[in-house]
Amino acid sequence: MEAGETVARKLMSMKRCIDYLRGKQNVTVGQLKDNYELRSAIERNFQVAIEAALDIAEVIISEEGFEKPEDYRGAILTLGREGVLPARFARRFAPAASFRNLLVHAYADVDVERLHGYLVKELKDFDEFARHVGEYLRGRKATR
Repeated sequence: MEAGETVARKLMSMKRCIDYLRGKQNVTVGQLKDNYELRSAIERNFQVAIEAALDIAEVIISEEGFEKPEDYRGAILTLGREGVLPARFARRFAPAASFRNLLVHAYADVDVERLHGYLVKELKDFDEFARHVGEYLRGRKATR
């Protein structure tokens, strides 16, 4: 499968998750605490959206031959250093990798208020990530 096709699939997966999360932005902290299924669905959609972004970063790093980062956070920062993402945005978005690790490895410790904060304030970062990746790929295609 071509790298561009893989990235497009991952972007669609990320968009589906973010669209779901956007539909839940009116959920209260209390509802998240009281409704296990709702909280689980929100956590899972965040996890998949972040993993899609990290997979995209790794595909681009591999395809472009950029220096391989040591961790997921480094993958986003690499895209910032290499001009795929604006460096300032990459620094702001990179902590999503830490949130993903929390969701996957320390799921019992997820702070419901923090989860709610991400839900109501941070979804736009995924839109911005997708926009920058799309612009990068279109520019790359134009120069080949």
